[in-house]
Amino acid sequence: MSNEPPDRKDELASNDDAIVGRAFRRSLVVLLLVGAVVAGISFLLERKQSAPQPQVSELEAPTSRQLPFDRIPVARFTDITREAGIGFVHNNGAYGDKLLPETMGGGVAFFDFDNDGAADLLFINSTYWPGHVPAGKKNTTAALYHNDGKGHFIDVTAGSGLEVSCYGMGVAVGDYDNDGLEDLFITAVGGNHLFHNEGNGKFREVTAPAGVGGSTNDWSTCAAWIDYDNDGRLDLFVGNYVAWSKEIDFQVDNRLVGIGRAYGRPMNFPGSFPQLYHNDGNGRFSDSSATSGIQIKNKATGLPMAKTLGVAPVDLDGDGWMDLVVANDTVQNFVFHNERNGTFKEIGPTSGIAFDSYGGARGAMGIDAGRFQEDNSLGISIGNFANEMTAFYVSQNDPLIFTDEAIAQGIGPASRQSLTFGVFFFDYDLDGWLDLLTANGHIEEDIEKVPQRQRYRQPAQLFWNARGVNKTAGFAAVPPENCGNDIFKPVVGRGSAFADIDGDGDLDVVLTQINGPPLLLRNDQELHHHWLRFKLVGTRCNRDAIGAWVRLRANGQMQWRQAMPTRGYLSQSELPVTFGLGKAERVDEVIVVWPDGTRQKIESAQLDAVNVVRQSR
Repeated sequence: MSNEPPDRKDELASNDDAIVGRAFRRSLVVLLLVGAVVAGISFLLERKQSAPQPQVSELEAPTSRQLPFDRIPVARFTDITREAGIGFVHNNGAYGDKLLPETMGGGVAFFDFDNDGAADLLFINSTYWPGHVPAGKKNTTAALYHNDGKGHFIDVTAGSGLEVSCYGMGVAVGDYDNDGLEDLFITAVGGNHLFHNEGNGKFREVTAPAGVGGSTNDWSTCAAWIDYDNDGRLDLFVGNYVAWSKEIDFQVDNRLVGIGRAYGRPMNFPGSFPQLYHNDGNGRFSDSSATSGIQIKNKATGLPMAKTLGVAPVDLDGDGWMDLVVANDTVQNFVFHNERNGTFKEIGPTSGIAFDSYGGARGAMGIDAGRFQEDNSLGISIGNFANEMTAFYVSQNDPLIFTDEAIAQGIGPASRQSLTFGVFFFDYDLDGWLDLLTANGHIEEDIEKVPQRQRYRQPAQLFWNARGVNKTAGFAAVPPENCGNDIFKPVVGRGSAFADIDGDGDLDVVLTQINGPPLLLRNDQELHHHWLRFKLVGTRCNRDAIGAWVRLRANGQMQWRQAMPTRGYLSQSELPVTFGLGKAERVDEVIVVWPDGTRQKIESAQLDAVNVVRQSR
């Protein structure tokens, strides 16, 4: 018997019932949660067991062409720079502020300024910046060297008229007034210079009356003499890099982690329009840049898009009118198709040359074009920045459509680590197939302090065209044991050009470097291959025949060579065209397609000699 009052007993009983109810509800919730978890696990296990197994497809790697590395010929290059009398040293005027033009010059030209049949040399120089000329030093100029015909050179700059100091970049060679003497156009930061060849080793500056100096705000780079309207007179294309001044450079303020201020890529610099000057005759030019269709604007900003370092003039579709392929740094490349009415249409994106295979822009530098295989397809090679393969665009069934075949041709992987400026096609072993040489070097001298396996000084790369032994093969990187160590000497490579400097028929090479001496490399191949050289003289077209194609058939093989000095980076190679014949002892046919479209068959071409061909009237 409890002594609790009745109402207290009822209260306790009610509380007990409430506690029991709450406990039951909590247990029910827990049971429901456990049941849900168990059901979920069972569902997932059942689904996993019943789900179909994924089908894994095995991917096959792209089939690479079998390259006959063991068949690469032995053809050595010998450094004869000092032996030949070349004492030039490039001066970039750097004093510590890391101004971008200091790392971007280095043009060079092989040309015969006195018409004695031997290729002379012109080195383009930069100079000291205003207010930073070292004590006891003078501003530097371009250097002109005369070739005695045997590969020995004498400095003839003094008294030539070329002793004009400017912050030089590149050069274009062409007889713009058809008087039989090669004239010079030198590009620079802050205004360009045109020199008329007066003969007897003398040049006269005619920039102002000709009207081709540009603006003091321009930074001009590549240039090319072309006859874009087929009137028989050479016009002038000038590529400009970026809008630049010392103030803009410091605002952009390129830097490397752990290094500080550094030379860098031009992504944050404004672009700049190229220029096109029409040759009006009588030594006068008119600026047709705005009306010709070459001034491409960024659609988003309306500002100039181009950041041009290289140009390859070539008639892409064989219609008899010169087109232009323009290499731009960090923005899309341009392809200017000649519309045959004084204007060009930009077709870079549709041609496949504007971007890489993934639709990205690359750091394009030098460029060259050549017909490197027997089916007449055109190859366009463009040197790109480090970790960007050298491009190798090849025309397809439609001559205005290209595919980048750098990997398939054997050039891509081998070139990936290099920062490539100069690039050109030439047949160094005279086997009849165009090979490829690239000049390499980084832009930042302190790049080796950054852990990315880059070097400031880099060796050139020589790619041998293996089609002579395997028609379906591509290019093979030539090792030092096949061509010597001299050509692979690490340099801060920029400009490059080729010519036969000693009259033996094979092509010798010059490479320039920033703030240092060049490399003059004599081709000492001893393969006993026959060869043919042609010097073209236009009578109805421009006298240099710039833009003409020579087609040769020998031993069942067809070859093409274009008369075109503008090649590579800021540079010019010789005008005569060279054909290697290998072991062939006769040619079956030689036809010249002149720039005006007329064709001329050459009879009785002499082997192992220079053949002068004048355009028939």
